[in-house]
Amino acid sequence: MSRITTVDQLEALYGQPAEPSLVKEVPSITPHYRAMIEASPFALLATVGPEGVDCSPRGEAPGFVRIQDERTLLLPDRRGNNRADSLKNIVRDGRVALLFLIPGYSMTLRVNGRAYLSIEPSLLESFVMEGKLPRSVVVVDVETVYFQCARALVRSDLWNPEKFVDSRQMPTSGQILAALTEGRCGGAEYDKAWPERAKATMW
Repeated sequence: MSRITTVDQLEALYGQPAEPSLVKEVPSITPHYRAMIEASPFALLATVGPEGVDCSPRGEAPGFVRIQDERTLLLPDRRGNNRADSLKNIVRDGRVALLFLIPGYSMTLRVNGRAYLSIEPSLLESFVMEGKLPRSVVVVDVETVYFQCARALVRSDLWNPEKFVDSRQMPTSGQILAALTEGRCGGAEYDKAWPERAKATMW
């Protein structure tokens, strides 16, 4: 297979971006971009570290990523599986990217910047949920913000309920774990217990 190995080859194939693709990128959160962040209940957090890259889903009620000012975003880190892959990367290499999705809306929003973790008590308190604090808050110093055009979501028909997959036809967590561990971990009991476990450890 022929490979593209230089930027010159790539640009010769794809050409140059049109003006809208360039002017949409700004170094701060504009009013329109603010509206998109505040409407989003879900974002993907991409980080990079010595072991490579990581991309982690994050979500809560719309506006869960707080806009402190036009150059700063605050993202509470809620309970998870304690792998902390994203957080380990942030501690060692602060480069991050966020991709915001808004159900029913075809454009996405991208934010690139540098992040650090804060455990400032008053900041943690400001993100309390059902009496529980996040263990840390990801503070993102914004470097670039821009919308991504709607083609990918239109092509995928992502928000069309008629295209939703029947989850009963997909593997469960327990089934995946059991297969990977020859039954040592996971299984039907894992799946049965998961809803209550998730409810008890949501925050």
